[in-house]
Amino acid sequence: MTNNEFDVVVVGAGPAGYVAAIRCAQLGFKTACVDAWKNAAGKPSLGGACLNVGCIPSKALLDSSHHFYHLRHHAKDHGIQVQEPVIDVAIMQARKDKVVKMLTGGIKSLLKKNNVESIPGTARLTGKQTVLVSSLEDGNSERELTAAHIILASGSVPAKIPVAMIDGELIVDSSGALAFDSVPGRLGIIGAGVIGLELGSVWSRLGSSVTILEAMDTFLPAVDADIADEAMGVLSKQGLSIYLDATVVAANRQNGEIVVEYVDNDGKHSKTFDKLIVAVGRKPYTEGLNLETAGVKVDDRGFIVIDEHWRTSADSIYAIGDVVGGPMLAHKGSEEGIAVAEQIAGQAGDVNYAAIPWVIYTWPEIAWVGKTERQLQSENTEYRKGEFPFMASGRARAAGEVTGKVKILGDTQSDRILGVQIVGAQ
Repeated sequence: MTNNEFDVVVVGAGPAGYVAAIRCAQLGFKTACVDAWKNAAGKPSLGGACLNVGCIPSKALLDSSHHFYHLRHHAKDHGIQVQEPVIDVAIMQARKDKVVKMLTGGIKSLLKKNNVESIPGTARLTGKQTVLVSSLEDGNSERELTAAHIILASGSVPAKIPVAMIDGELIVDSSGALAFDSVPGRLGIIGAGVIGLELGSVWSRLGSSVTILEAMDTFLPAVDADIADEAMGVLSKQGLSIYLDATVVAANRQNGEIVVEYVDNDGKHSKTFDKLIVAVGRKPYTEGLNLETAGVKVDDRGFIVIDEHWRTSADSIYAIGDVVGGPMLAHKGSEEGIAVAEQIAGQAGDVNYAAIPWVIYTWPEIAWVGKTERQLQSENTEYRKGEFPFMASGRARAAGEVTGKVKILGDTQSDRILGVQIVGAQ
């Protein structure tokens, strides 16, 4: 093979793409991984949204904000006397950036260790087995790669809504909310999903007055109602004002503030914020991939259409991760990356989608896997339920974190676990 010929070319170096590339190389394929992400300094940065502006930086800020909140509200319970703590947002953000830099650099080392050629650039399909890469480091140079197999793992981007368009200053998406240089006095968030609750928790702990507007009339509908109700109660006590069935109809800048209008069952209302975060989910990112040229079909929501083996409508092209729908979770994408590599190698790659866990990293955390009671009841499945409150746990009592419980749903006859729901610290 020449330097431009590969067995597999992976487009995207997020959790789905880089894992797929590594597994392909481990299985003996000559592999390249093309990625277009740039960090704030304009340098190539592997790891996709998860490592750069998602999972990792949000957890870094969640951890920092939890330490601050604990010092202010709970340290005295442990006999620890401190003066009123002060948050230095610049240092907190620098720590977050350092964590991100270390981990993205780790991906680069992993690819090198596994003999995957990492190519910084934007990819465009020019055929079913060809990819044209425009260099990130030199926008004028191009390189056409040929491959027996192409794996598309281009990920997702924050969804937008026309009533609250991102301006990068007062109205931001999740990426912008991770980069505030000061604590907003009044923070509005559109969306009470995973992203909205985590970002709301960060800035609420640091002193923001946080209001979350959720268009749905149910809080966390993917979670059992009693778990969701307990989580709602705890988060509300912590200072998050969560409004359900509240549809935002306008967001306008006025005198350096954001005036948000929303409608609920009681009519039309307005609230004024210093910053507004739009956290209404994510959408697949396929911009510039030139899918139609290679014959790759997408559905009406923009997700790439695949079969049960992650094959697209084009021979030799596969797709995995956020770009194919399903849970937009790093570990789901990584599992698909391993499975598709093994499929290409003629092995029996598989992903058990029924066993993918979810976690919302508020405090206490909210976690679930499998089915809820509502789902089992609607399917007429006979089940047994076991619950254990953290209040009865010695470890939780010793830590002073007794809020929450664990619920396990099992098949009546076989005791097979059908679902687990947890709300509780750590």
